[in-house]
Amino acid sequence: MGGQAKGKKKNKQRKKENRPHKDPGIVGLTPQERMKVRMHEKAKRKTAEKYSAEQLLEKTEECMYRFDFEMAGLYCQRALDLEATNLHALDMLGQICSELGDTQKAKEVFLRAVELSPDTGHSKYMSLGQIHTAQAAVDYYTRGIQVLLSDLDQQVQKAPPQDAALFEEEPEQLTEKDVCEAYCSVAEIYLTDLCMEEGAADSCHQFIQKALQYHPDSPEALQLMASYLFSAEKHQEGKEYLLRSVGSWLPAQKQAAMASSSENVTQMEIPPYESRIAAAKLLIEAEEYEMAVDVLEGLLEEDDEVVQVWYLSGWVCYLQLQRAKEPQEREGSGPAGEEDDERKDLNEAARFHLTKAKKLYGKLRCDDEPVLAHVEQLLGELGGEVDGEDDDPGAEDHCEPCSDDDGDDAPMEH
Repeated sequence: MGGQAKGKKKNKQRKKENRPHKDPGIVGLTPQERMKVRMHEKAKRKTAEKYSAEQLLEKTEECMYRFDFEMAGLYCQRALDLEATNLHALDMLGQICSELGDTQKAKEVFLRAVELSPDTGHSKYMSLGQIHTAQAAVDYYTRGIQVLLSDLDQQVQKAPPQDAALFEEEPEQLTEKDVCEAYCSVAEIYLTDLCMEEGAADSCHQFIQKALQYHPDSPEALQLMASYLFSAEKHQEGKEYLLRSVGSWLPAQKQAAMASSSENVTQMEIPPYESRIAAAKLLIEAEEYEMAVDVLEGLLEEDDEVVQVWYLSGWVCYLQLQRAKEPQEREGSGPAGEEDDERKDLNEAARFHLTKAKKLYGKLRCDDEPVLAHVEQLLGELGGEVDGEDDDPGAEDHCEPCSDDDGDDAPMEH
């Protein structure tokens, strides 16, 4: 009996010795968490057997092109499981996290890329600048510009002979336009987050000037200069920059609205939607109403569910109506037949657009109370909302620009 008991004890001891050592990565985890870790490791092994990191990143790009960022994130993470220091994968994952609204994860990813490669690759710094605000954003943008200029200089030095370049597929090249856009990003911070800081106006002006040195015809830089000059009450000079900016892309927007085949032209030559809304506001402030109408018509053609665009369209028609009334008010006489028809058309156009803005405001549950208050004020002056309109705004536009000379209407506040 005693011997048998002793033998059992030895057997138990041998069993214990034969157990595999626990993975330190799962020590202290709950059974559910351990199972999750093991499943993840198993998935990594299967992925490595089927796909390379390069193939997974190709699938990531395909998903991003389809705006399927959830699936893109899964593929990209699998690629990083295989190559944890792949800078391209880190950059893509950071972008995906930003698109999904996970700014904290995006910061972590971009900062990891900075840790791995602090002196090459400017895009991670630009992305960190977009995520942050105020001085932190300026610091990241500034560092990104330093890296960009260094990379651009090296690119020029390493450029292959012209004949060799004809037979080799070169990666996407950095250009002076990239430098211009980077300087514009810094200037915008001084126009917004840091506008109340001492010396902000001078800093803003300097960065815009640097942007224009690298790309003198940049619509973004020209528009920023116009905005800066308007804020400095240099309206005529600002107007000249604004007209140069809008004139460089407005024909392309009109072409895009007329023919779907101009998609490539749209992507290359027309600024982003939000930038064109800002341009419309500046045009209204500069009393360039006809051009503002052209810009707003193009925006409605692209997307007719943006409250701000309907509101601005109604506002510019209202201002045109006030301008059309000026000759009558100066002369103290009644309007002629054609003038009366024009005013009626402008009144109806303003009411139409403002009614659309108000209905869409409610539908989308917006929270911009000053816009809603101004819409209701203007509708009150114009005779109320238009009856019988559908709740969903359509692309139809009733606003006819007035051809009278510039009046003395007060510029729109923005």
